[in-house]
Amino acid sequence: MQTLTRKQLIALLVLTLMWGINWPMMKLSLRELQPLHFRALTMSLGMLGLMLYFRTRGVRLMPQGWSEWRAILILALPNMLGWHGLSIYGLQQLSSGRAAILGFTMPVWTVLLGVLFYREQLSNRLIVAAVAVLAAIGLLLANELGNLAGRPVGILWMQGAAICWALGTIWTRRLPTTLPTEALIVWMMAFGALTMGLLAGMLEAPQRYDFSVPVWLSLIYGVLINYGAAQVLWFSLARALPPSTSAMSVMAIPLIGIMSATVIVGEWPHWQDFAAVGCVMLAIAAVLLPRRGG
Repeated sequence: MQTLTRKQLIALLVLTLMWGINWPMMKLSLRELQPLHFRALTMSLGMLGLMLYFRTRGVRLMPQGWSEWRAILILALPNMLGWHGLSIYGLQQLSSGRAAILGFTMPVWTVLLGVLFYREQLSNRLIVAAVAVLAAIGLLLANELGNLAGRPVGILWMQGAAICWALGTIWTRRLPTTLPTEALIVWMMAFGALTMGLLAGMLEAPQRYDFSVPVWLSLIYGVLINYGAAQVLWFSLARALPPSTSAMSVMAIPLIGIMSATVIVGEWPHWQDFAAVGCVMLAIAAVLLPRRGG
């Protein structure tokens, strides 16, 4: 069984913290930015940074032929427009910790969609995962409906985003392409940034850029950390990451999102949030952790 070095484990811990903290940092940005303007700005700048980095590493970035451009366009729809577009609207409606919990139901939706549409086998573990996810959604939905200031539509946005991410994950596995993964990510981000920029121009008011210092810092975090350093770290770890370690990292992200949101944006979680985190962690463990002896 492949094990990680101490350096890789530290990198994975840092990556998990980066992605968990990103949720309240995005929420902070949305205090002064409109959702689509935020996505277009951070994604475009992050894409340029990644393009320069991968170019210095000798990665082939330019797609060759229609088949590679076709893969970019197909995979960008669920992975960029679906996940990044819908999730930012969900985050606008919900607390950042709650949005993170719902977004990371993605691994369960990936397996469920595989069973429903790609003839993958239904297992007892998947049934447990599905029940756990429904329990998490039910807890949060009941809390939003019972709160005078609640916004249950945010739950719909986040589940739509998670399903898009799951579909994008399945398509990425099933769609053959000769384009390097690094180049695929860069061009999908370029497509997503361009499309969301056009939509922002049509659907949102003109954006002012006289932000407060905290919002500028959150934007810098989004560009340099979320779309920059975190992506580079992930590429360095992806091939060496055992499934069980990957599952533990994914399970920790919503919890980090909840805890860091208290400090960054002053959100105090309810008992339903912690209960929902437990349900989602159980669901992720059921679908991602390998069976004993397997």
